[in-house]
Amino acid sequence: MEALFSCGLSYYKQPKVDVSKWQHASKYGSNEGFANIMWIHSRDKCKVGHANLSLEVVSMNMMATTKDIPIMVNDCSGKMGRAVAEAAVEAGLQLVPFCLTGPGFGGRVLNINNVEVHAHEASEKEEILDKVLDRYPDVIIADYTLPSAVNENAEFYSKRGVPFVMGTTGGDRNRLLKTVHDSGVYAVIAPQMGKQVVAFQAAMEIMAEQFPDAFKGYKLEVTESHQSSKVDTSGTARAVVASFNKLGLSFDAEQIKMVRDPEEQVTKMGVPEEHLKGHAFHTYSLSSADGLVTFQFQHNVCGRSIYAQGTVDAVLFLSNKIKESSEKKVYNMVDVLRGGSMR
Repeated sequence: MEALFSCGLSYYKQPKVDVSKWQHASKYGSNEGFANIMWIHSRDKCKVGHANLSLEVVSMNMMATTKDIPIMVNDCSGKMGRAVAEAAVEAGLQLVPFCLTGPGFGGRVLNINNVEVHAHEASEKEEILDKVLDRYPDVIIADYTLPSAVNENAEFYSKRGVPFVMGTTGGDRNRLLKTVHDSGVYAVIAPQMGKQVVAFQAAMEIMAEQFPDAFKGYKLEVTESHQSSKVDTSGTARAVVASFNKLGLSFDAEQIKMVRDPEEQVTKMGVPEEHLKGHAFHTYSLSSADGLVTFQFQHNVCGRSIYAQGTVDAVLFLSNKIKESSEKKVYNMVDVLRGGSMR
């Protein structure tokens, strides 16, 4: 792994880091998806003093064998849900052979890495969950359904006291958090499951807190590109915009440009054609009032593996918190990162 930082025309390389010891023994360390996290550019000359960057990685000792952790993925018939289910099997978790799906998709049997998963419509959810809890009392649910189902699903899981990881975006987020907090159920709720992207978001939040109004007077443009099936604006882009607002930029989340046209995605955004149906490209461009200084931040993700892997880590993290009888019940992906769950 090699990190490259650029400033004007001078380049500084960090030494290569051996990450082989960090990777899981399974295929979990694959690079099926890839991410380009951040690029910063300035037209002004840069004076580089010295910076001390430190990263503390906390070793995570699994408190239980992964095969002892049952995971139910709703909905395995969707592309994201299937990716999570496959990552769970590859990581050694026990994939529950049932999932809840939308109207018209029930009755199918899905083969997930040689595990047969029976899909049932949401109208059967009470009966199916009874069956699952009877066989897998320690089950944790990973939810990747539809934005319109977020609140209803969370209320159902909370009512039944089943811990869950909510990766689905959309819905009424305030209502979602209130539902979970009031129920006392364990949950990880995060619209962004890509660990490295979450780390970037957290870094932006820290910068905003430490240096408020640092970019006051600058102009901001935000463009995000996702597969055409994504109808809502990127929650990640909205979160980063909130940090830029604290940094002094006047910009409303409604000004975020959504790109869903395949031709524009390829020609203007640089999305590989093979990833048109599964990508997340974000560009944040800042320019000074006189136009002499520009900054640009990018995080471009192809494929779904980065989110699937993050979801599995969130399940492992939550399982440990349950076993510890942690007083805190509701977490986000920053908590997962701080818990040393990056593998």
